[in-house]
Amino acid sequence: MIEMQVAGIAIDGGTRNPVILLRDSSQRRQLPIFISPEQSRTIRAVLEGERTTRPMTHDLIVSMLHAWDMSLQRVVIHALRDNTFYAVMTVGRGEKKKEIDARPSDAISVALRVGAPIWVMEEVILDAAMPVDRDADIAEKEAFHAFLSSISPADFAERGRSV
Repeated sequence: MIEMQVAGIAIDGGTRNPVILLRDSSQRRQLPIFISPEQSRTIRAVLEGERTTRPMTHDLIVSMLHAWDMSLQRVVIHALRDNTFYAVMTVGRGEKKKEIDARPSDAISVALRVGAPIWVMEEVILDAAMPVDRDADIAEKEAFHAFLSSISPADFAERGRSV
């Protein structure tokens, strides 16, 4: 699993639909997830620090968690099937933990409100992530290939003896 942060919300140029952008800590991979305009508003409100006069649904979920002395421990986006992302929210109270199925947009909205980490399974990233810095990716790949071409099996044998 790879921990990711919300980089922001963008509008897809072709469909004009909102997209939440998750980025890994290296800022090298970005995972776009299409969301509804309503979800965009709730997530944008948290990102921009807006206060509402009445609690929104995600605020209500946070209030319920606090009222029952529970916490959102993490969100995991674990699958991508038929262009639909799947997530679970891990909530806990003491030693007890439960995973609750959720839309990624809902889970992310709650996670942002409580500061819970957002994780994405590596398979999902491989299937759907986009590189942010292609030049850095190419340079890293070339450096790795250069490293591989500079070593021989004897290098491993020598290291094994000195350990």
